[in-house]
Amino acid sequence: MTDPSRLHPEDRADFEAVLHLALSSADIRGALRADPTGRASARLRAQALAHADEITAVAGEPYRTYLIVRAAARRDARRPADSGSLLPALAVLTPLVAATSAGALLLLGFLLQVTGAPGPLPGSLVAAGWTLALVAAVSGLVALGALLCSALGRRGVPTPGRVEQARLAWRQALLDHGMLPHLRRHLAPDSEAAGTPCGRPDTLTPCPARAGKDRTSCSD
Repeated sequence: MTDPSRLHPEDRADFEAVLHLALSSADIRGALRADPTGRASARLRAQALAHADEITAVAGEPYRTYLIVRAAARRDARRPADSGSLLPALAVLTPLVAATSAGALLLLGFLLQVTGAPGPLPGSLVAAGWTLALVAAVSGLVALGALLCSALGRRGVPTPGRVEQARLAWRQALLDHGMLPHLRRHLAPDSEAAGTPCGRPDTLTPCPARAGKDRTSCSD
């Protein structure tokens, strides 16, 4: 079974896209604005990439759902297009051929009986016609059952839209519960290193409160 606690290599591009989106969010972008060199942003990005498995594990349930849906869709796509195609064709053609032959034999047999044709031929044709009619009825029921089973089996195959929906749900969960909290936790050291004053609305490093003072700064 796939392990949702680890980021799969093929999902690395999605992870980096979510990381870029998180770094572009208003609060993080505002906090990093104090460092014009861009080193704080680069450090945050490197830390997030280094902790990709840890961040992915936070959104483990949506990621597990996405992996299961994607794997099921790929299994169906790898199935040969002509797999079992002969049996459905026979299931459809057999009742038609049997019913047509039964009708022809019964019509011919009854005509011969009405005209008083001698010999056992009229009776044999009628008997063969009824036999083929029975074959047509049985094969028709079998074909109907096969079609119903095939339709029920196809209902469980994920569509491309369902796969994309699961992917977007995972990316949203990764952004909200994994990426943004991780970046905010690691943002304070970068802001302090850049000399960002504490207590500003666009930073995540509020000043520690002091007894008897309503306002203070980190330089105090």
